[in-house]
Amino acid sequence: MRRIAIKQVRGGITAPRGFLAAGIHVGIKKPSVPDLALIASVQEGPVAGVFTTNRVVAAPVLVDRLHLRRGRGRAIIVNSGCANAFTGAQGLADAKEMADLVARRLGVPSHTVFVASTGVIGGPLPMAKIRRGVPLALTQVRREGGAEAARAIMTTDTCPKQIALQARIAGHTVTVGGIAKGSGMIHPDMATMLAFLTTDAAVPQPVLQRALRTAVDQSFNCISVDGDTSTNDTVLCLANGLAGLPLLRERSEDFAAFQRLLNEACLSLALQVCRDGEGATKLVRIHVTGARRAAEARQVARTVATSCLVKTALFGEDANWGRIMAAVGRAGAPIDQRRITLSFDDIPIAMKGGTLGRTSERRIARIVRRKEFTVRIDLGQGSAAAQVWTTDLSYEYVKINASYRT
Repeated sequence: MRRIAIKQVRGGITAPRGFLAAGIHVGIKKPSVPDLALIASVQEGPVAGVFTTNRVVAAPVLVDRLHLRRGRGRAIIVNSGCANAFTGAQGLADAKEMADLVARRLGVPSHTVFVASTGVIGGPLPMAKIRRGVPLALTQVRREGGAEAARAIMTTDTCPKQIALQARIAGHTVTVGGIAKGSGMIHPDMATMLAFLTTDAAVPQPVLQRALRTAVDQSFNCISVDGDTSTNDTVLCLANGLAGLPLLRERSEDFAAFQRLLNEACLSLALQVCRDGEGATKLVRIHVTGARRAAEARQVARTVATSCLVKTALFGEDANWGRIMAAVGRAGAPIDQRRITLSFDDIPIAMKGGTLGRTSERRIARIVRRKEFTVRIDLGQGSAAAQVWTTDLSYEYVKINASYRT
């Protein structure tokens, strides 16, 4: 595959040509806090989406799945402060109305407008505030509005999350931009939060859908904060083709370059989400190698990443490697403990069924005090590998979630 140079640029979700955004306060959350975001392209184009696997599904996800069947997108409207989940027929009607409000103002079909909500589950959307807010948001969309949109979709996030990456493909400058929100209810099996991406590449809708799924599987499906998957998890990608390059053909070198651009944008957003995990003080990569099959490697990595005993040890900066080994053993994948090598970064602590002793433990004790490091688990049985990024479990996580609604 031809190597491409990828550079980060300013602008977030509005960095690609032809995209505008706004983030405003309409009164869903406390005064002066932005709570309604609008992202729009100057022209319609293909759209791709990946959604939660939770069987309790929020109304916006139901609407988006329906709209995605048509495969065309022009705008995304997002509110924070209310999830519009488990709200019955009225919640579904409200989600549809959000799309209709934007569509009528833009003069486009309702199925080209996608909807997302985030916040507390079970409460009705304050539609009077949204009805007043949509016209205002449409007057404020602009090329510089990406940062405001990133702030407007936040809930327990401590900071906005955005990225814009650029590369030369087929002689044209192609950009992928994105924003995300997420801090809790973060776990693989899609999508683990809200994320919205834009690109000025020209990509057929089925190809864009497969590209987004590939990018999600390597990023948002590889992070875990607390083992919970939300009712509202959504990743959407709008493409408008304004970069001027020819339509990308799947399995071409140019498409491979675009896939890499999309992969890196999604991974950047995913790791920003993980770093901002509720109460998190550590970001730790669990890298499993030497598995017989990729599914078994993922199984081990996810089990270690979600172990409460492992996560609390990470918070305590305790190199309690026995907890990791115990999690490996209960993951359900075939293992032979005599073949396993366990390392922190590049310092091994256990291999061939035994420990390497106190010298290794002292060296590892320095590693676990870092903000970011890697736990490497070589199963010694094959060539398959997988990785998951996880966080520690702190007092602050309990505090945040014990009083989330109050």
